[in-house]
Amino acid sequence: MTDAKFVKRKRPNYIKAIILLVILILVIFLFYNIETLLSGLFEIKE
Repeated sequence: MTDAKFVKRKRPNYIKAIILLVILILVIFLFYNIETLLSGLFEIKE
């Protein structure tokens, strides 16, 4: 029973959190700028 007190707690994975945050920011950025990106990609050049 006393061994349960000294179990190592899992440390938070900061690198994984940072990567997820960057992906979330990219998704939000693309969501708000998708119209301009698509119009730029499919613009007919004369």
